Amino acid sequence: MAQDETESTLELPECPVCLQQYGAVSTVPRVLACGHSSCEDCLAQLQNPFPGTIRCPACTQLVKLPNPISSLPKNIDLLRFNTSKGSKNHVSTPKNDKDQLFIKPLLWSHEFYSTWRTWVLPGASIIIESNGSGDDSYGFCSVCYGKVLKVSNSVSSMGCVLKENEKVSLLEIGYFADLNKGFSSPSKFENSYEVKVMSVLYGLSEGEKNELESIIKASLALHVMCKVYGFWYNMDKRCVYMVSETFSGSLLGKMGVLRNAVLEKNAEENIGNAAEFVIVCLDICQTVNDLHLRGLVTGCLGLSCFGFDKFGRVYVDISEVMATGRRVRKTLTEVVVGKSGTAGEDLVVRLKNNIVEDFVFVSPEVFFELSKLDGIVIDSGSSRHHVGYGSDIWSLACAIISLLVGKAFTEEMQNYLSYLVTAVRDEKGLDFVRWYVEWRQKIRTLIECRLGSEFTNMKEILLTCLEYDPENRPLVSQMWKILRALVIKSELDEVKDLKQEIRMENMCSCLILGDFCQSINKVTKQSPRYTDDTSTVENVNGEEADGVGNFAADKDVVEGLSCGQVKCIDLKGHLNCITGLAVGGGFLFSSSFDKMVNVWSLQDYSHVHSFKGHEQRVMAVAFVDYGEPLCISGDNGSAICIWRASNPLSPEPLKKLQEQQDWRYSGIHALAVSGSQYLYTGSGDKSIKSWSLQDYSLSCTMNGHKSVVSSLAICDEVLYSGSWDGTVRLWCLSDHSPLAVLGEGPGSVCSVFCLAVDENVLVAAHENGLMKIWFDDILVKSAQEHDGAIFSACKKEKWIFTGGWDKAIKVKELSRDGDQIDAVPIGSITCDSVVTSLLYWQGKLFVGQADGVIKVYYSAVR
Repeated sequence: MAQDETESTLELPECPVCLQQYGAVSTVPRVLACGHSSCEDCLAQLQNPFPGTIRCPACTQLVKLPNPISSLPKNIDLLRFNTSKGSKNHVSTPKNDKDQLFIKPLLWSHEFYSTWRTWVLPGASIIIESNGSGDDSYGFCSVCYGKVLKVSNSVSSMGCVLKENEKVSLLEIGYFADLNKGFSSPSKFENSYEVKVMSVLYGLSEGEKNELESIIKASLALHVMCKVYGFWYNMDKRCVYMVSETFSGSLLGKMGVLRNAVLEKNAEENIGNAAEFVIVCLDICQTVNDLHLRGLVTGCLGLSCFGFDKFGRVYVDISEVMATGRRVRKTLTEVVVGKSGTAGEDLVVRLKNNIVEDFVFVSPEVFFELSKLDGIVIDSGSSRHHVGYGSDIWSLACAIISLLVGKAFTEEMQNYLSYLVTAVRDEKGLDFVRWYVEWRQKIRTLIECRLGSEFTNMKEILLTCLEYDPENRPLVSQMWKILRALVIKSELDEVKDLKQEIRMENMCSCLILGDFCQSINKVTKQSPRYTDDTSTVENVNGEEADGVGNFAADKDVVEGLSCGQVKCIDLKGHLNCITGLAVGGGFLFSSSFDKMVNVWSLQDYSHVHSFKGHEQRVMAVAFVDYGEPLCISGDNGSAICIWRASNPLSPEPLKKLQEQQDWRYSGIHALAVSGSQYLYTGSGDKSIKSWSLQDYSLSCTMNGHKSVVSSLAICDEVLYSGSWDGTVRLWCLSDHSPLAVLGEGPGSVCSVFCLAVDENVLVAAHENGLMKIWFDDILVKSAQEHDGAIFSACKKEKWIFTGGWDKAIKVKELSRDGDQIDAVPIGSITCDSVVTSLLYWQGKLFVGQADGVIKVYYSAVR
């Protein structure tokens, strides 16, 4: 009984693509050349980029696919097993998507990267022209201004388009930590531009990120708000800025002109002059109302927060709003929480210089909330009101009154702030409400002296906006209607109106109280992953140093590089350019133009032995463990030397092979070893030769390339060959027949210098610095990565390393979003010589250079 239950619970064989049980009708199992099976219907529908080939859905190996597919043999055993269990054919269901290339980013989540990457502006796109104004012109409390130098096509994906020579405003977001203080030149890892921007954004608090998202969305949705273009990193200051649209006109600069346009006494003669002033006030109301509709409350407003676009309409400069909020928080923190012995005269001066003269207006409830953030709470009824839309109404009314009254109102604002700060510092909040009522009465007198009786409604609405209780203040739309009636009297007034915001104070976001305006020293703001003075580099010149004998890398070298903790060992023994690296049997093998192959211990990186038997430059080296460990090397004279790669290491080669030389072409340029007992050589005569490792005889010659075969790589029973003819050819290892040709087509031919293959991703590096990435034999990315030729490339899982003529190693991380595959630049390692060979092994990066030095980079993170 137990046996029957066990058999009944066994899962029947099913197709790995559609997950349907195999049957004799629509799901006939067909056997591919790799040995795996799949149903006939799925094989007919799978992607087939090259005629006569297909990727096995089980092992991703590229195999031949005959036509018709029914000529493939049936898997009789699977059919018999299903039939014996009484399996029935099920109705076909939609096929599952092919397994996604899941790559977990090292630095941040894929969701974060995909969300923010489109907002990263190119480094060469912006130049700073002025550093703002004020005491903190270089700090985070002011706005810098710049100009667009280059237009990037990627910017259009954000909904905004940068234009050359356009003026932009720059608001500081944060600083990128210098992680390379401890690096000894020239072995220095430089994070990529994109990583620097993304690291600063990633280091922001959740509150700051949410505020940034709200600001960006509002800027794209509102025509009364300057647009946010993205984020830009300044290399000199190591600072990331938010780049926004800006215009030359300033409301603060036109303050005197607008005041002169307002009526003084004779309304009938000067009614036309007041229209311009009222229209500006209407535009200001419109901008504040639109911000409220997006759930944004500034908390404080100043005349510098508003400007004029090229059509003369008022807009709100969000960068200036944020800088003003930061400046207010910093000033109030210093004067309220500062030294208790601060003289009253000094207090007045600081408030006057940093807030009053900048025409910035802060409502009482906002002030009390800022005091709470600094640890000061007044236990009285004066601080019970909540910050909300009414707080902006108060600031808006003060801005309009300042345009009307001028200097007299400025003096009253100074008195207001001075008393407010003193009341909080001396804990006299109980007297503030009564004092505020008296202050408001003084403002009434100032307004009445300025405006005539015909502006009664305007005077009343402005005074109502100054009510101490925010709940008693009107909506922006009510103020807008009264102001509009001063210049337009129409029967449509009851129809024409602003869309009113709903008073839901708990749903709004106050910017000045948020994390983005916190009054901390932004110079220390950085990603929480980083700490200063943690970078470490150790150089060992081919000899054992302290700790090298106990070498162990717990973390990947890329993680060490990104965290600023990496060690470097120099292996010196060659006299000329390094041409190849291989690892096996506990040794590192290196070939060189000096006609030698050096053997290094992987335990302490000491020099163990030198293979001397070549008469020409050694061009490539490989390791194979077939029967016994072997090191194989090929030289420029077409000679192949096979060495014993186990102790004792022999001074003479076990076997020496010689390719047939041609007077026009000669030399071996690449080596590869398969698990099927074959050695493959890429030659200068345009051919690939297959050698049997059993008797070292030449098995076959594969022709097809039109120039030197410069690189060979093997993966999933497929041989990849790169050539100076600019193509990559794929060959079947079972019968050495051609499978496909990549990169063949019209256009200029650029030599392929090196290949890197891992799983179903192929990386091809070219003479002109171009790197191409192929996924399932389909080109998914082509980009200029180096200034000059790329001589070497290696790939391991999600990491891609390339090095070349520009003496730099570029590190990239593969990421995938749907069907799109991208190589995210992580950073670069600056070398003191041309990089000619790369090898990634067990979390360590081996680098061969043109000066004969081999560098070993490994992580110091434990």
